[in-house]
Amino acid sequence: MILHSFPVAPNPTKVRLYIAEKEAGGAALGIDESLVDLPSGEQNSAAHLARNPLGKLPALELDDGSCVIESLAIIEFLEELHPEPAMIGRDPRERARVRELERICDIGVLIPIARLVHATRSPLGLPPSPEIAENAREALTRPLQLLDGGLADGRTFVAGSQPTVADCTLAAALQFGRFGEVALDPSLEHLHAWDRRFRQRPSAKAVLVV
Repeated sequence: MILHSFPVAPNPTKVRLYIAEKEAGGAALGIDESLVDLPSGEQNSAAHLARNPLGKLPALELDDGSCVIESLAIIEFLEELHPEPAMIGRDPRERARVRELERICDIGVLIPIARLVHATRSPLGLPPSPEIAENAREALTRPLQLLDGGLADGRTFVAGSQPTVADCTLAAALQFGRFGEVALDPSLEHLHAWDRRFRQRPSAKAVLVV
């Protein structure tokens, strides 16, 4: 299998973090990586559009040449192929909780940060939009507070004592925020502490570049 991705881009990054965490836990995923150069527009090339007609990343190319697109679908697919170490929970209740937190990290944090970055200093050359930027900043407030409150109980990871897909999504979002010079409220002390801890993991160091 081949993962088509680009460094720093948040959706590819969360899949790359997931793969790194799985392999650190002993899973042998055997996935190669291929760079698709977003700033140069390679995502709109005929070769990539054959993988993903939407021209987005990441795309997981399977051995038969077909592709799985959308980051969470790729993660769920790989989790079914390699259930250990479990990163989406071990029973229905735990899986529901992990998926809930992952969606908060994605919809509540990653998407607003991406909008904010692209509305202020877009690496793809999108025009600045103060209105979109302000709306994105406001949208971040409650999800970040919710996550900070959850981490206040002393848990090591977003969902508890073990890393999950929620950590991968949140780390990818915060890296893109650092890249775009998005400053988080310093009062979110538990979230900042989680970020410092997670970035020290060998798996995170192998993927995160900002």
